[in-house]
Amino acid sequence: MAVLVLIPTPLQKFTADEASAEVEASSVNGLLQALEARYPGILGRLCDEGGKLRRFLNVYVNSEDIRFLQNQETPLQDGDEVSIVPAVAGG
Repeated sequence: MAVLVLIPTPLQKFTADEASAEVEASSVNGLLQALEARYPGILGRLCDEGGKLRRFLNVYVNSEDIRFLQNQETPLQDGDEVSIVPAVAGG
């Protein structure tokens, strides 16, 4: 299943400045592993030591926040678009 992943600018140093990547994955967890296989070291920026997505990252599948779906177990389908969005803080 080909899934398009939109890579935020701060993480593009791990993707040779690519703003998007197409990977084969059937779930968000599979997508994370596919990104690590293609871009070694990126997983450490996305997940903590326990394998959970870092709190300051939001992940959307077709504009739906995975926290309201099945989190990292959220299934993916061919043609889905996954956005990784760093949380923005300010005041």
